[in-house]
Amino acid sequence: MNPLSIEKRNLVLRSMTKLVEQERNQIILTNQEDLLAYDGSDLAMEERLKVDDKKVNEMILSLNQLASQEDPVGVERFHFVHDNGIKVINKTAAFGTILIIYESRPDVTIEAGGIAFKSGNKILLKGGKESLKSNLKIVDLWHQALEENGVSKDWVEYLNYNRTETQAFLEKPTQKVDLIVPRGGEKLIEFVKAHATCPVIVSGRGNNFVYVHEKADTDLALKVILNAKTSKISACNAVDKVLIDSKLPNFEGFVAILIEELKEFNVEVIVDESLKSFEDTETLQNEDIWYEEFLDYKIVIGTIDSEANAIEKINKYCGGHSAVIITRDDKAAQEFMEAVDAAAVYQNASPRFTDGGQFGLGGELAISTDKLHQRGPIGLQHLVTNKWYVYGEGQIR
Repeated sequence: MNPLSIEKRNLVLRSMTKLVEQERNQIILTNQEDLLAYDGSDLAMEERLKVDDKKVNEMILSLNQLASQEDPVGVERFHFVHDNGIKVINKTAAFGTILIIYESRPDVTIEAGGIAFKSGNKILLKGGKESLKSNLKIVDLWHQALEENGVSKDWVEYLNYNRTETQAFLEKPTQKVDLIVPRGGEKLIEFVKAHATCPVIVSGRGNNFVYVHEKADTDLALKVILNAKTSKISACNAVDKVLIDSKLPNFEGFVAILIEELKEFNVEVIVDESLKSFEDTETLQNEDIWYEEFLDYKIVIGTIDSEANAIEKINKYCGGHSAVIITRDDKAAQEFMEAVDAAAVYQNASPRFTDGGQFGLGGELAISTDKLHQRGPIGLQHLVTNKWYVYGEGQIR
């Protein structure tokens, strides 16, 4: 497909913004049909599936932010003039066609679709069956926005495939696909990686850790942990594991208060052997639980005897997403942040900020736990590849 000018892409995004606002009630009503059909077996899935006024407002905000951002395509990254006069320029370029495979989140059809489109790419959307009606409604709005601006509907395509059909498409695509981005649980990611025949950006599991250092502000630690665990359990940037330094002053008092406050939110608290004497907890039975992402009202708390051991444990078990140190010691914090192998590292703040919008990117396609080609939230600026432009006057080598 021929490239679209930035003016044309922005016009489509502006039209889409208006349509989402106009169709707000219909989007929510259509989503209610999906919610009623869902069996409710997975609390996190249900939370991600739901579209309400707040979600629609976030969709509109995302589209407005995208329309106002600079064009990520054609940005010069490198310029070199050879001794023989040849000019060599490297610029950003669109990937071509991006396939987004996701579970239960109709807002991805807006946000990820918009980021892919703004960065000059054709979009193939493959949502989960639980959100089919919501997704088809939103894709219909995309098609209206495209047609209103004289742009082919082929720029946004929905793949209404079952699992078998999806596997067949991944293994032998019926059209050229340049990049695949799976957004969902580990099973989805493993499925895509096993069958895809083109590059995949892994939007991996969370399983995020908070380490309460011996010089922590304990009031701050409580506030951060409670927010990170309970504000949105379906988010990949929620916290699942807490390590508390045994040298923390009033260690036992802090642990008791933390458990008590977590229980007020009906969080299931699992502790290691060193904390099994605390009431309202259960003792972990298997070390493999340290690897698990919960996406539920569930947390593991353990004792650690040094920052070095905390770093070692986090690097062994975490998902490479986000990790936090709570401390007033800036030197210890910097050592922790340099040594922990995660896409985002924090001092004294909730990992719930690991998000394209919160990081100033204007939304995200995904949060990558891979190290190539981009790590962490993938925003508009990152959804491009590059291309070399070489200008000569008959030079030969």
